[in-house]
Amino acid sequence: MTSTWTFLLERVPTPLGQMLIVTDEQGRLRALDWHDHEDRMHLLMQRQYRGQALSLRETSITSAATKAMRDYFEGDIAVIHRVAIAMGGTDFQRQVWAALRGIPDGEAISYGELATHIGNPAAVRAVGLANGANPISVVVPCHRVIGSDRSLTGYGGGLVRKRWLLTHERVRFGGVGKDKHTLVLM
Repeated sequence: MTSTWTFLLERVPTPLGQMLIVTDEQGRLRALDWHDHEDRMHLLMQRQYRGQALSLRETSITSAATKAMRDYFEGDIAVIHRVAIAMGGTDFQRQVWAALRGIPDGEAISYGELATHIGNPAAVRAVGLANGANPISVVVPCHRVIGSDRSLTGYGGGLVRKRWLLTHERVRFGGVGKDKHTLVLM
């Protein structure tokens, strides 16, 4: 018999549109996405928790994750490091997602740099796939991964949101400098 996991869903207005915040009964963040990508959020959660029945119950009770995201949008970028998260996924995905959380505020890295950081420089494509399967946008900052030429690359929430998030975090991106491994803060 399959057990059912019940998570709480909050719909939160942000400067980038309505944000969907999914937490568990312990208050840990399980998913974070945008209203116009709700179907993808459900798909990513189903993939993370294979074999489990999931139920989302909408709530008006403000979670700690929602309070943190409000602080983030008001300028406290570091607050995302204090948000408790819980994720499913494969061991490799969790390794990539943990490395994403280690990207310092105000910085961005390429997929190749991320693969090297986890000790597997040949796994650039696999790192890209794991990055794209990240169910907790912003808090697990997949938006901080950019192209090797420092250009914007795909983001599940759209490139307009990615550009906004990087600008909000004061990350300079675009163009290849002499030292392509260093980004200059704006």
